[in-house]
Amino acid sequence: MTLVRFKNRNRPFTNLITSDFFDMEDFFDNRFWKKGLVNEDFWNGRSGEPALNIREEDRHFEIELAAPGFEKKDFDVSIENGYLTIKAEKEDTEETKKENYTRKEFSYNSFERSLQLPENVLEDKIKAKYNDGILSFKVLKKEEAKKLKPKKVEIA
Repeated sequence: MTLVRFKNRNRPFTNLITSDFFDMEDFFDNRFWKKGLVNEDFWNGRSGEPALNIREEDRHFEIELAAPGFEKKDFDVSIENGYLTIKAEKEDTEETKKENYTRKEFSYNSFERSLQLPENVLEDKIKAKYNDGILSFKVLKKEEAKKLKPKKVEIA
C-alpha cells in the first residue's frame, strides 16, 4: 500500500474547505503562516510527522496514518471533545559490554496528531488496527449523514 499526500499548498485554507476533518497542526504549519521557511519539496511542509490520508465513503470515513517502526503497544489513541488524538512513543536502548569498553546506543521517536471529527460520525464506533506500519481507522457516519444514491427523475 502506498500513501500519497495531496495538499494544495497554494491556498492557505484549502484543508478547511475540502475536508470534514480539521487538522490543527496542518492549519498552523500551512504555507500561509510560514512562507518560505521550510523546504517543502523534501518534507512536504512537515518535519517528523507521519503522512495522513482521509477517504470518505458513503457510510464511513477511512483514515490511514503511516507509522512504520512502531508497535501496537506504542500507540495511545483517544477521543475527547470531538478530537481524535493519536500519540506514539518508542524508545530503544542497546548496550554491549566488552572487556575494555562499553557501547550504549539509544533512540527515541514520538509524534502526536489531532483531528477534529465531523459532527456526523459515531465516536463510540471508531475502530482502529495497525498492520505493516499503517495505523488505520474506520469512522462510521450517523444514519442521517449517509449519502443517498442518485435518483433518476422522469420528465413528464
